[in-house]
Amino acid sequence: MIKSTLGIAKEPFNRSDLTLLPQQKAIVDILKIHAQQGGFSVIVGEPGVGKSVLREHIESFGTERDVTVVSCSRTLHTYLQVLQQLADSFKIESATNNLEKNLIQQAFNHVRERKTLYIVIDEAHLLDMHVLRKLRLLFEQFPKKHSLILLGQRDLLYYLSMMVNQDIKSRITYSASLVPLNDGDLESYIVRELENVRLGINTFDSGAIEIILRAAQGNLRLCRNLCYGSLIEACRETKKIVTITHVNSVLVQPHWRSHEELIKQQVR
Repeated sequence: MIKSTLGIAKEPFNRSDLTLLPQQKAIVDILKIHAQQGGFSVIVGEPGVGKSVLREHIESFGTERDVTVVSCSRTLHTYLQVLQQLADSFKIESATNNLEKNLIQQAFNHVRERKTLYIVIDEAHLLDMHVLRKLRLLFEQFPKKHSLILLGQRDLLYYLSMMVNQDIKSRITYSASLVPLNDGDLESYIVRELENVRLGINTFDSGAIEIILRAAQGNLRLCRNLCYGSLIEACRETKKIVTITHVNSVLVQPHWRSHEELIKQQVR
């Protein structure tokens, strides 16, 4: 509906076409350097600030000839189940009792082929620390030319700061925090998304932009969802300009309302 109404070939604010923001690009550049020396990196941030985009970009390195990326995102599992995810990502089949040995062997095989190995564990704050400790011991046996990257919410750093987990924290070579974006960066993101599909920057009028920035509060995911929802509302009316009315049509939906507003509504 959006493409036919606006006369464009692809939709803006579509997750299939991701572009790194400046703070994400800076983190990726440093991760690449640490990967050459056997890095152990921790990237934290609140939901919606860009960790998933960062993970997907790192996973895209796997298309390069000299890079192998192993990814695990289902972290609410036992140690063996996490190992099986890693084995699946390595595309190896192994009996349970040989999983660790075969993973180590496969890692050495990739490094012998002069490949850099990235191991990405998403939602790492959900990992049981006992499981993380076992993984740390496993990765100690991996060749030095690999990079272990933990992505998670800020709770991850809190857990790692406990005295009992100092053996893990002391091995971190790089850490970064993805912070909410300022209004200027969010507006630049909106403009870039529109330009990428050859839409004018006036597709969202100034009033609509102001409300979107106020509602998103620096959260990239909320900004993207609100922009996309507002575009849908405008196209439903066969309008080519998103106005305050269209943005408000999205903001009245229950999941955009604050808890206080919902409670007051129930009382009335």
